[in-house]
This record gives sequence, C-alpha cells and structure tokens, in this order.
Amino acid sequence: MNRFHVALLAGAFVLSSCGGGAGGGVPFALTFSKKSGTIPIAHVIIMIQENRSFNDLFATFPGADGTTKGKMGNRTIRLKKVSLIWPCDFGHSRSGFLKDYDGGKMDGFYLEGGGNGSKCTPQAGRHPYQYVDPAQIGPYWDIAGQYVLADRMFQTQGSGSFTGHQDLIRGGTTFDAALDDALVDFPTGAPWGCDAPPSTTTPMLVWTGSGIQGPKKGPFPCSDKFPGSGSYYKTLADLLDAKSVTWKYYTPALGGAGGLWNAFDMIASVRNGPEWKNNIISPNKKIFDDITNHTLPSVSWVIPDAPYSDHPGGGSGSGGPAWIASVVNAIGESSYYWGSTAIVVTWDDWGGFYDQVKPPQPFDHWGGLGFRVPMLIVSPYAREAVPGTPGYISHTQYEFGSIIKFVEDIWSLGRLGTTDTRANSIIDSFDFSQKQRTFTKIPSSHSRAYFEHLPPSNEPIDSE
Repeated sequence: MNRFHVALLAGAFVLSSCGGGAGGGVPFALTFSKKSGTIPIAHVIIMIQENRSFNDLFATFPGADGTTKGKMGNRTIRLKKVSLIWPCDFGHSRSGFLKDYDGGKMDGFYLEGGGNGSKCTPQAGRHPYQYVDPAQIGPYWDIAGQYVLADRMFQTQGSGSFTGHQDLIRGGTTFDAALDDALVDFPTGAPWGCDAPPSTTTPMLVWTGSGIQGPKKGPFPCSDKFPGSGSYYKTLADLLDAKSVTWKYYTPALGGAGGLWNAFDMIASVRNGPEWKNNIISPNKKIFDDITNHTLPSVSWVIPDAPYSDHPGGGSGSGGPAWIASVVNAIGESSYYWGSTAIVVTWDDWGGFYDQVKPPQPFDHWGGLGFRVPMLIVSPYAREAVPGTPGYISHTQYEFGSIIKFVEDIWSLGRLGTTDTRANSIIDSFDFSQKQRTFTKIPSSHSRAYFEHLPPSNEPIDSE
C-alpha cells in the first residue's frame, strides 16, 4: 500500500508545496509574470502508455468523474475490479469505437471483438466492463494524488493506437490540402510507416461536408507518398526544427517486431534523413543517460516497451506504472531538471475498455473526438489542490492537440493547423506564480536500475 492509499484511509491528504531550488545550469527564466507571459519550463516530456480508458484506471479516484457501473445494452451492470494484467486485447478500431459509442448511448462495449488467445471469446461480452484494482497501479494513483489528473482528456479520433500516436506528434491525421481525408485504424502491413511492404495501404475517412464516409482504401503510410499532400502532413518536429528547438523520440528497439512501433517511421523527412539517426533514440531507456548527462532535449516523446506497456494481452506485463514512476523519479531527483520540466503522461487510446462519458462534440474531419483516456501532469508548477484533498482534478476538456498546443506556446512555434488550433491548452493545469514544489519520490515496484538492465523485448506493443 503506497502513501497515497494510507493517506486516504487516514482521511487526509496533504500536498507538499515547499519551495525548491532552480535546476542548476538550465538556461531559462525562473520568474513568471502574467504580464510578460514568461514560463519557467525548458523541457516537456510526453510519456505515452497504451490502451486504457479513463474509467478503467481511475473509476474510484476521489473527485474524478468515474463509475463502477456500466451500460450494457438496455441493462446497467456492475463493473468488475480486476488486475492490470488482462489476457484479451479487445477491439479498438474505428468499427469498435462505433459499436461502443452506439449513437451516443455509450452502451455497446459488449459487442466488440473479444481479442486473441485461448482465454478470450469472439465477442467481448461483459469483459470490457471492468476497472483496475488501485493497488495494481499505485504509482499512477500516487502521481494523481500529488499533481494533476485530467478526467476530460479525449482521443483525437475514435480509432486505435496507430492514429493515436500520429495524433500525439501532430494533432490529427488529415493529409490533403482541404483537410478532408484522414488516416484511420492501421496500415495493412508492418512496420507502420515508410518501411512497410510496397503494397501496404492505410484506411482513411473522407469528410463530405456533412459527415464522414469510410473507412475506405487509403494511401501508403509514408508522408511523401500521400496523393497531393505537398507539405500538409507536418508534425510538431517541423515546428521545433524551424525554431532550432531540440527534440528526441525515445522508442523501443527498432530491430525485428519492435520496428512496428514508431510514429516517425511514417514521416518521410525524418525516416529518410539524418534525424532518423540523431533524434530517434533506441532503446527508450537511453532517456536515463540523457537525464544523468544533462543532454535531455527540450521536447521528448517516450514510448514504452511491451513488458512495461499497459497494453492488455500478448506479451505485455504489469511494469507500466513502475516505468512511468522511474522516469518521473529520475527527473524529480535531478536538481538540474526538476525546476524546468513538465512531464505529461497519457494513453494512446481506450483499448476497448468501458467508459461512461460521451465524447463532447460531433464527429469532425478526423472522426472525433474519441473516448476519454487518462492524463497525468507532473511539474513543480503543477496546479495544487485544495489542502486536505487528493491531487488537482482538471475537468477542462482536453484532447491530444492540447499537449501539442502547450508545446507550441512555450516556444512560440506557431500552429500546425490541426486540432492544435481548436484545442484547450493544458496550461491551465499549471500555476507558474506558485512557489516551486519540492519533489517527493513516487514509490514503485521497480527502480530505474531495473529498466536500465532490462533487455529489449523486440515485441510489438500493439497490432491495432
């Protein structure tokens, strides 16, 4: 039982708000002025986990919008408390989303595919109607209990992990000048990008002006091969490069099956240029070296390996919460980085797990918004809760473009013109006028050293 659970049982939870010293040697302004808009953040780390709805991880978190009951057709049933380790990978493609959504009734989760394996059934049935035992995900609850938990973070579109990871580097998957054609689901061949077999195609949605058609047969998953795409498939990396802002994408080993999982493999200018060697960092645990050696870039994306992904089924394990905690602790215990860093943890899609909150706006050109996923924000300037309550719960409507927008605004990068234009920035989950908070280590089952010595699995994190 971690200290957050102990505090809840004791009926009190007091957040630390003591001041701390500035990260030594970090070149940025530590003073915040509402007039000047100076923000004391020089590093943003975007940590991505896999395939969990908000309610699956935080159904019973105090103050958050969670539930232990679900709508299954015309019935209301109790959700089952389960282990983080789950054997079946439920359907979470576009068709699965539409089944779950059921015209906004949010009662069709039982109609999804049930996943592969001997313990799985052809149809999901009651299995998506569950939530994870908080004791299994102590680090997530502990982070939420100290910092920020957002209970209105929505996927960009109702689709799976391939598009989720594209959305987290660019805020959308439209690839034409009119913004009418959007990639959806996942390519027909792997790896998911420019290295795919030549016959590979990617499904797409087509916006007609009054609604969406598809999925239809779409293009080869490489940005220089999108018909008439020109420069319309830019990513946040393009804006960062234009302003000489450093970035890295920490990914599992690229050899073998591990090569399936890399959002930048679809970005031709990265895949076929020097950034593939200089900015795509493998294996992902090299982030610890960069923290120790003070060579962390301004913006980082961090992808988990299969054994410490929260993805259900297959070769996934239960190490996800510890993996997140190990990176958070490495930053928090660094006098060089703690005072200048914001860590954003989110999940790429809902994974087919039940969630009761209807996406708040009608389907747009991207086929969204999709379902809720969790988001945690860790920073010495993360907004503090009312004393005596656990964490700060943000009820602001966010989407993946909200993270993109936050980064754009910190470095005055301009806009990509995807969902970053409409999205609410996550900046309201920070209070840059408050005294810098002292870091308290997040307890977890595995240390940083465990992950540093863990060999790469070369297993794909997801196949949908």
